[in-house]
Amino acid sequence: MNLSTRLAEKLPGILPAPSSPLLRKGISELRCFSIANHSRRLRWGLQKKMVWSLERAETCVVSNSCLVHPATEAYAQEAIEAIKSEKVIAVPTDTLYGFACDACSLEAVNRIYEIKGRKLTSPLAICVGDVLDIKRVATTNHLPHGLLDSLLPGPVTIVLQRGESSILEKSLNPGIGTIGVRVPDCEFIREVSRGSGSVLALTSANLSGDRSSVCVKDFENLWQHCAYVYDGGLLPSGRAGSTIVDLTKAGKYKIIRPGSAKQATVVILEKYLLEEEEEEEEDR
Repeated sequence: MNLSTRLAEKLPGILPAPSSPLLRKGISELRCFSIANHSRRLRWGLQKKMVWSLERAETCVVSNSCLVHPATEAYAQEAIEAIKSEKVIAVPTDTLYGFACDACSLEAVNRIYEIKGRKLTSPLAICVGDVLDIKRVATTNHLPHGLLDSLLPGPVTIVLQRGESSILEKSLNPGIGTIGVRVPDCEFIREVSRGSGSVLALTSANLSGDRSSVCVKDFENLWQHCAYVYDGGLLPSGRAGSTIVDLTKAGKYKIIRPGSAKQATVVILEKYLLEEEEEEEEDR
């Protein structure tokens, strides 16, 4: 009886059955358990819910066909390869947990819509690794110099015109000339975006209409649809999500969703002398 079989017998609730291809390849390829260091363990968090202690735990949970890993640098390359393979992964951001995939893969984008039960007419935002990448996907030359660097990385979604030179596929949000762009203040998802060589489509990890997710347990019913779920612990910003601001018009801004950072966002916008766009009056 080999080591893999003995461990599976002792940990039936965590490891797959001994016949699983993962176990036949050996424990090392699971990249889940650090057997030698027994001091690494999980801790119990807020309201007796188990959250990851990322500083002390390098453990993952096997659930159906999905692996749950810590959102740490050690697993970034794995996430990058999943994106390149047109898979959907779940990741933490600086606001909520999200589903992410290659924005240039129609198959992967459609998969996100299926998982969420989302209407195809509802557009997806995108995520890039760095502020400088925004000009690859949207028009930015009408914005004051330094504005984007003051807003991002952070809990803000910037709505901009795609522009003719955008690298985005026309199949993403068809018929919509604008795009919501994020650069979250979260190194894991930014590293995945950089390494993918593409742009990530990003949306909240929940069924459409359900409450947003601030820990991986919030969307446990959807784990099975992801190649991997990356656990960043309990996110502290609440369920309001990012502040969405329309910057498509020169010298103007419009708050589309207040989100978690409206006040700080408005302060920055007005520092750069942008004026709030007035609501258009309805025809009477």
